[in-house]
Formats: sequence, C-alpha cells, structure tokens
Amino acid sequence: MAQANITSHVRLRNHISGYTDVIQMLTGVLLCCFVLMHMVLVSSVILSPKIMDSLAVFLETSYLAQIGGPIILLVMILHFILAARKMPFSPLELREFWRQAKMMHHMDTWLWLVQVATAIVILVMASAHVINILSNLPISADKSAAAIQGGMVPFYLVLFAALDLHIAIGLYRVGVKFGILNRENRLKWRKYALYLVIGLALLSLATHYSFATMAI
Repeated sequence: MAQANITSHVRLRNHISGYTDVIQMLTGVLLCCFVLMHMVLVSSVILSPKIMDSLAVFLETSYLAQIGGPIILLVMILHFILAARKMPFSPLELREFWRQAKMMHHMDTWLWLVQVATAIVILVMASAHVINILSNLPISADKSAAAIQGGMVPFYLVLFAALDLHIAIGLYRVGVKFGILNRENRLKWRKYALYLVIGLALLSLATHYSFATMAI
C-alpha cells in the first residue's frame, strides 16, 4: 500500500506516447536521409557547376523540388512538435535540467541538450532556407554563387553546423534507444558520430569555397 501511495502521482506513459516516439524517430531518420542527400547534390558543384545545374533541372522538371520541398518542411515541423513534448522551455525547467545535468555528469544528457538547442536553430533557419529556395526557382549554381558572394556564408555555416551536430547526435541516440549501441561500443560510436560531423563540415566548407570561387 505504501508503494502504491508513493507512485500513484506518477503519470504513466500510454500507447499514444509510444506511437509518437516512433513517429518522431522515423521523421528524424527521414530528415537525416534528406539532408545527407541534399548536401551531396549541392556539393556536386565541386565537380562541375554543370552537374549541379543538370541535377537541379531534373528535380524541377519532375516536380520533386516543388512538391518535395513543402513536404520536407511539414515533416520538419511535425518532427519538432513531437520532440518539443520533452524539451525544457520555461526558465524553471531549464534551470532544473541544468542542475540535474551537472549533478549526473552524464555525457548523453549533455548531448541531448545540444540537440535541443540545435533543433531550435534548424527550425528557424532551415524553414527560411526552404521558403527562399522555393520562391526563387529555378535553382542554379550561378544563383547559389551569387548568394554566397552576397554575404550568406555566415547563415549557411551556422545552419550546417547545427545540422551536422543534430544529425550525428540524433543517429547516435536512435542507436542507444534500440539497443544497437551499448556500454561496450557506445564510446566507439561517439567517435564515429564525431567523424560524421567533421566529414559533413569539410564537405560544407568545400562546397562554399567552390561557390565563392565561382562568384569571383
């Protein structure tokens, strides 16, 4: 009876919460795949601006850009809404989270806090990016180069830095949640996540450098 009194105030998780967790994970993996594909397509400018223009023409003539862009934006918003259920937004929640994180000295807890911060950055900046691209079709290497020359480098570097961290931590957390990563191999996969961040960052820098060179 005493045990029942102690735990009676605890709100039990229901099936809906479980389903939303799965949807959150699936939308997150879908967005990760899209971002990786998008960065590879954009980085094709490193090989040749004509390759990037050809890919852009294909995406637009097949209406993948016009239809896929809004869909990705909606998936991103849905993913954020589902994740926001667990985010500390109020000053009291943030203060309590910070206190417990320092007390626990748990790396994964700090990684989750980084993921929360990057999620907010991505929601604002990626939404602006998608809307800007869709309102300025067709996509071309020349337009991208002009944007870089026009001072958009800081914007995209911040966006890609947030994306790199969010993707790496997100994939790592999915692995932990489903038991793919355990205490024996977790440290190793943290290193792999770091390598992914570094690789995406180098790819982003090389792409921006190519655009800047074209704009000169």
